[in-house]
Amino acid sequence: MPTLDEIKNTFAELDEDTALQLVKDALAAKVPAFEILKACQDGMTEVGRRFECQDYFVSDLMMSGEIFKQVSAILEPELKAGGSKTVGKVVFGTVKGDIHNIGKDIVVTMLKSANLEVIDLGVDVPVDRFISALTESGATVLGMSGLLTLAFDSMKATIEALKVAGLRDKVKVMIGGGPVDGNVCRAVGADDWGADAQHAVRLAKAWLGSTAV
Repeated sequence: MPTLDEIKNTFAELDEDTALQLVKDALAAKVPAFEILKACQDGMTEVGRRFECQDYFVSDLMMSGEIFKQVSAILEPELKAGGSKTVGKVVFGTVKGDIHNIGKDIVVTMLKSANLEVIDLGVDVPVDRFISALTESGATVLGMSGLLTLAFDSMKATIEALKVAGLRDKVKVMIGGGPVDGNVCRAVGADDWGADAQHAVRLAKAWLGSTAV
């Protein structure tokens, strides 16, 4: 029977075939699905750490995301049966006028790997779609991505719409993307910005730590 450390380390090494087989073997050996998922989450965290240290690259983050998606699909039936709970909800999307999805997809996968429920709205998301998703889901964190400078106007318009809808004091807003920095964050009125996927996860977890039940 594979150990949880073996699963974590194999995941962190991005050995896709071996990692998936170890997950299946552990599940067949009656290792609780949530423990297997935690090992993969730890592996994902290590991937993020290596990215921050510049040992891994964006392509490696994408690879880890694909592996995690497959692991989640394998474990999902058991996790649902066991009543595994997420620790909070995040609405996320690439804003109106921008159709770039690679960065968004990486962040969404990392958030999910941190046991957060993510409502992924996709790309070119209009302001009213963000507002309705927050209202319907009750999420208290909003993440907006944009790779083009024209995305800044959409981010600002969405935050203004939050105020009009009476949600601004209930929802923390993070933004991210290639041209995003502290100046852009202040200009559009966001609470903070994520330099990379790991930073986005830390922000969301910190915010939800005080708002999630």
